[in-house]
Amino acid sequence: MADVIGLVGSALFIGAFAYANLTKSLNKVGFNLANLIGSILLLTSLAVNFNLAAFVLETAWGLIAAAGLVMGIRAKMRKKPE
Repeated sequence: MADVIGLVGSALFIGAFAYANLTKSLNKVGFNLANLIGSILLLTSLAVNFNLAAFVLETAWGLIAAAGLVMGIRAKMRKKPE
C-alpha cells in the first residue's frame, strides 16, 4: 500500500510539472496544492520504506509548496472584488 500511495504522489508531481511547463497561465494555487499533496503522499510512503535523501527532498518540497500555496491564496484574495 505504501508503494501505491507513493506512486499517486509521484503522479501528482509529474502532472503538476507538466502543467507548469505546458500552460500559458499558471494557477499557483492548483500547482502548489498538487505539489503539497504529492509531497505528503510521498512522505507517507517513506514512513514505511524510509530513505533519508528522499525524506529531506520531500520535506523541502512540501514546505516550498505550502509557502507557495499561501502566497497564491493571498494573491487571489487581494484580487477579489468587494
